[in-house]
Amino acid sequence: MLSLHLLQSSLVYINTLMIQQVLADPGWLQKMAPEDFRGLSPLIHHYVNPYGIFELDMSQRLVIEEPPMAW
Repeated sequence: MLSLHLLQSSLVYINTLMIQQVLADPGWLQKMAPEDFRGLSPLIHHYVNPYGIFELDMSQRLVIEEPPMAW
């Protein structure tokens, strides 16, 4: 039970980061209507495969945020 709660919390965290990344782009932000903002939820899970088969490429990193600039 606790592992399912951890999985759901992890999905919400990753989904929140992806939504923030999309909304940071002014092009997408201008296209959205108030109805679109009401439909946003970090609990989306339709892309999760419930059968335990995950296509994972360990040679590439999942890009969620740009790496910080090295000075």
